[in-house]
Amino acid sequence: MSCSFAGMNFLAHAYLSFQHPQILAGNMISDFVKGKAQYMFNGNIQKGIQLHRSIDEFTDGHPMTIRAKEIFRPAYRLYSGAIMDVIYDHFLATDPALFNNASLLSFTSDVYTLLEEQSAQLPPNFLQVLYYMKRDNWLHNYRTEAGIRQSLRGLARRARYIEESDTAYALFIHHYDWLRSCYAGFFPHVKQFAKQRYSELLGQPPASEKY
Repeated sequence: MSCSFAGMNFLAHAYLSFQHPQILAGNMISDFVKGKAQYMFNGNIQKGIQLHRSIDEFTDGHPMTIRAKEIFRPAYRLYSGAIMDVIYDHFLATDPALFNNASLLSFTSDVYTLLEEQSAQLPPNFLQVLYYMKRDNWLHNYRTEAGIRQSLRGLARRARYIEESDTAYALFIHHYDWLRSCYAGFFPHVKQFAKQRYSELLGQPPASEKY
Protein backbone atom coordinates (compact mmCIF):
# COMPACT_ATOMS: atom_id res chain seq x y z
CA MET A 1 0.00 0.00 0.00
CA SER A 2 1.51 3.29 -1.06
CA CYS A 3 0.32 6.77 -0.17
CA SER A 4 -0.79 7.49 -3.74
CA PHE A 5 -4.22 8.58 -2.55
CA ALA A 6 -2.67 11.82 -1.30
CA GLY A 7 -4.12 13.54 -4.35
CA MET A 8 -7.70 13.32 -3.11
CA ASN A 9 -9.44 16.37 -1.69
CA PHE A 10 -10.09 15.15 1.82
CA LEU A 11 -9.80 18.50 3.61
CA ALA A 12 -12.90 20.17 2.18
CA HIS A 13 -15.03 17.09 2.78
CA ALA A 14 -13.78 16.90 6.37
CA TYR A 15 -14.49 20.58 6.93
CA LEU A 16 -17.96 20.36 5.37
CA SER A 17 -18.95 17.57 7.76
CA PHE A 18 -19.40 20.17 10.53
CA GLN A 19 -17.82 18.00 13.27
CA HIS A 20 -20.57 15.34 13.12
CA PRO A 21 -18.69 12.03 13.61
CA GLN A 22 -20.84 9.79 11.40
CA ILE A 23 -21.33 12.44 8.70
CA LEU A 24 -17.54 12.89 8.71
CA ALA A 25 -17.03 9.14 8.32
CA GLY A 26 -19.43 8.90 5.39
CA ASN A 27 -18.06 12.04 3.76
CA MET A 28 -14.51 10.72 3.94
CA ILE A 29 -15.17 7.14 2.76
CA SER A 30 -17.54 7.97 -0.10
CA ASP A 31 -14.98 7.46 -2.88
CA PHE A 32 -14.10 4.06 -1.38
CA VAL A 33 -17.69 2.78 -1.40
CA LYS A 34 -19.19 1.64 -4.69
CA GLY A 35 -22.78 0.96 -5.69
CA LYS A 36 -25.06 -0.72 -3.18
CA ALA A 37 -22.24 -1.11 -0.66
CA GLN A 38 -23.27 2.26 0.81
CA TYR A 39 -26.35 0.60 2.27
CA MET A 40 -24.17 -1.59 4.49
CA PHE A 41 -23.41 1.40 6.71
CA ASN A 42 -25.55 2.93 9.44
CA GLY A 43 -27.99 5.70 8.59
CA ASN A 44 -25.84 8.73 9.38
CA ILE A 45 -22.78 7.31 7.63
CA GLN A 46 -24.99 6.74 4.58
CA LYS A 47 -26.07 10.37 4.84
CA GLY A 48 -22.42 11.42 4.95
CA ILE A 49 -21.82 9.48 1.74
CA GLN A 50 -24.79 11.26 0.16
CA LEU A 51 -23.51 14.63 1.37
CA HIS A 52 -20.11 13.95 -0.20
CA ARG A 53 -21.67 13.15 -3.55
CA SER A 54 -23.90 16.21 -3.43
CA ILE A 55 -20.88 18.41 -2.67
CA ASP A 56 -18.96 16.89 -5.58
CA GLU A 57 -21.84 17.54 -7.98
CA PHE A 58 -22.22 21.13 -6.77
CA THR A 59 -18.48 21.75 -7.05
CA ASP A 60 -18.21 20.37 -10.57
CA GLY A 61 -21.07 22.56 -11.79
CA HIS A 62 -20.06 25.79 -10.08
CA PRO A 63 -19.10 28.59 -12.53
CA MET A 64 -15.82 29.34 -10.74
CA THR A 65 -14.77 25.69 -10.90
CA ILE A 66 -15.65 25.50 -14.57
CA ARG A 67 -13.54 28.61 -15.28
CA ALA A 68 -10.60 27.44 -13.18
CA LYS A 69 -10.51 23.99 -14.78
CA GLU A 70 -9.83 25.57 -18.17
CA ILE A 71 -6.26 26.30 -17.03
CA PHE A 72 -5.58 22.59 -16.69
CA ARG A 73 -7.86 21.14 -19.35
CA PRO A 74 -5.45 21.36 -22.34
CA ALA A 75 -2.88 19.19 -20.55
CA TYR A 76 -5.10 17.04 -18.35
CA ARG A 77 -8.55 16.98 -19.97
CA LEU A 78 -11.06 15.20 -17.70
CA TYR A 79 -8.61 15.19 -14.80
CA SER A 80 -8.72 18.99 -14.58
CA GLY A 81 -11.54 18.66 -12.04
CA ALA A 82 -9.51 16.37 -9.79
CA ILE A 83 -6.62 18.83 -9.95
CA MET A 84 -8.93 21.66 -8.93
CA ASP A 85 -10.14 19.61 -5.96
CA VAL A 86 -6.57 19.48 -4.65
CA ILE A 87 -6.02 23.18 -5.30
CA TYR A 88 -9.23 24.14 -3.53
CA ASP A 89 -7.98 22.23 -0.49
CA HIS A 90 -4.79 24.30 -0.52
CA PHE A 91 -6.71 27.55 -0.47
CA LEU A 92 -9.04 26.24 2.23
CA ALA A 93 -6.04 25.29 4.36
CA THR A 94 -4.55 28.77 3.89
CA ASP A 95 -7.82 30.72 4.21
CA PRO A 96 -7.11 33.22 7.02
CA ALA A 97 -10.83 33.61 7.72
CA LEU A 98 -11.05 29.91 8.60
CA PHE A 99 -7.64 28.63 9.73
CA ASN A 100 -4.27 29.63 11.00
CA ASN A 101 -1.52 27.06 11.35
CA ALA A 102 -2.46 26.17 14.94
CA SER A 103 -6.20 25.86 14.32
CA LEU A 104 -5.60 23.73 11.22
CA LEU A 105 -3.40 21.41 13.27
CA SER A 106 -6.15 21.21 15.90
CA PHE A 107 -8.77 20.52 13.25
CA THR A 108 -6.76 17.77 11.58
CA SER A 109 -6.08 16.11 14.92
CA ASP A 110 -9.81 16.13 15.70
CA VAL A 111 -10.59 14.58 12.31
CA TYR A 112 -8.14 11.72 12.76
CA THR A 113 -9.45 11.05 16.28
CA LEU A 114 -13.10 10.99 15.17
CA LEU A 115 -12.30 8.64 12.30
CA GLU A 116 -10.19 6.29 14.42
CA GLU A 117 -12.98 6.09 17.00
CA GLN A 118 -15.20 4.71 14.23
CA SER A 119 -12.61 2.39 12.68
CA ALA A 120 -14.76 -0.72 13.19
CA GLN A 121 -17.34 0.78 10.82
CA LEU A 122 -14.95 1.97 8.11
CA PRO A 123 -14.02 -0.03 4.99
CA PRO A 124 -10.57 -1.67 5.03
CA ASN A 125 -9.40 0.15 1.90
CA PHE A 126 -10.08 3.49 3.57
CA LEU A 127 -8.41 2.41 6.84
CA GLN A 128 -5.21 1.75 4.89
CA VAL A 129 -5.36 5.28 3.51
CA LEU A 130 -6.20 6.74 6.93
CA TYR A 131 -2.97 5.29 8.31
CA TYR A 132 -0.89 7.29 5.81
CA MET A 133 -3.17 10.32 6.04
CA LYS A 134 -2.51 10.60 9.76
CA ARG A 135 1.13 9.55 9.65
CA ASP A 136 2.02 12.23 7.10
CA ASN A 137 -0.76 14.66 8.12
CA TRP A 138 -2.07 15.13 4.60
CA LEU A 139 -4.86 17.41 5.80
CA HIS A 140 -2.40 19.90 7.24
CA ASN A 141 0.10 19.58 4.41
CA TYR A 142 -2.40 20.92 1.90
CA ARG A 143 -1.35 24.23 3.47
CA THR A 144 2.10 24.15 1.85
CA GLU A 145 3.09 24.36 -1.79
CA ALA A 146 5.30 21.31 -1.25
CA GLY A 147 2.28 19.44 0.06
CA ILE A 148 0.31 20.35 -3.06
CA ARG A 149 3.18 19.18 -5.26
CA GLN A 150 3.11 15.84 -3.45
CA SER A 151 -0.68 15.61 -3.69
CA LEU A 152 -0.58 16.22 -7.44
CA ARG A 153 2.08 13.53 -7.77
CA GLY A 154 -0.22 11.18 -5.89
CA LEU A 155 -3.03 12.01 -8.28
CA ALA A 156 -0.78 11.32 -11.28
CA ARG A 157 0.26 7.94 -9.87
CA ARG A 158 -3.34 6.96 -9.34
CA ALA A 159 -4.76 8.23 -12.63
CA ARG A 160 -4.71 5.96 -15.66
CA TYR A 161 -4.14 8.68 -18.25
CA ILE A 162 -1.80 11.11 -16.48
CA GLU A 163 1.92 10.59 -17.01
CA GLU A 164 3.21 13.54 -14.98
CA SER A 165 2.08 16.27 -12.58
CA ASP A 166 4.86 18.82 -12.97
CA THR A 167 2.86 20.74 -15.57
CA ALA A 168 -0.11 20.97 -13.21
CA TYR A 169 2.10 22.24 -10.41
CA ALA A 170 3.73 24.84 -12.68
CA LEU A 171 0.29 26.05 -13.82
CA PHE A 172 -0.84 26.22 -10.19
CA ILE A 173 2.12 28.43 -9.27
CA HIS A 174 1.85 30.60 -12.38
CA HIS A 175 -1.88 31.26 -11.90
CA TYR A 176 -1.80 31.21 -8.09
CA ASP A 177 -3.51 34.53 -7.43
CA TRP A 178 -6.22 33.97 -10.02
CA LEU A 179 -6.92 30.46 -8.73
CA ARG A 180 -7.14 31.87 -5.20
CA SER A 181 -9.77 34.33 -6.46
CA CYS A 182 -11.70 31.38 -7.93
CA TYR A 183 -11.63 29.70 -4.52
CA ALA A 184 -12.85 32.93 -2.90
CA GLY A 185 -15.77 33.07 -5.33
CA PHE A 186 -16.60 29.42 -4.82
CA PHE A 187 -16.10 28.31 -1.23
CA PRO A 188 -18.75 30.42 0.54
CA HIS A 189 -21.28 28.99 -1.91
CA VAL A 190 -20.32 25.36 -1.37
CA LYS A 191 -20.28 25.88 2.40
CA GLN A 192 -23.81 27.27 2.33
CA PHE A 193 -24.91 24.47 0.01
CA ALA A 194 -23.38 21.84 2.30
CA LYS A 195 -25.14 23.32 5.35
CA GLN A 196 -28.48 23.22 3.53
CA ARG A 197 -27.91 19.64 2.31
CA TYR A 198 -26.81 18.59 5.79
CA SER A 199 -30.04 20.06 7.20
CA GLU A 200 -32.11 18.20 4.61
CA LEU A 201 -30.40 14.89 5.35
CA LEU A 202 -30.46 15.12 9.16
CA GLY A 203 -33.55 17.25 9.68
CA GLN A 204 -31.59 19.87 11.63
CA PRO A 205 -28.82 22.38 10.94
CA PRO A 206 -25.20 21.66 11.87
CA ALA A 207 -24.71 21.83 15.62
CA SER A 208 -21.13 23.04 15.44
CA GLU A 209 -19.02 25.40 13.40
CA LYS A 210 -15.99 25.33 15.64
CA TYR A 211 -13.67 26.02 12.71
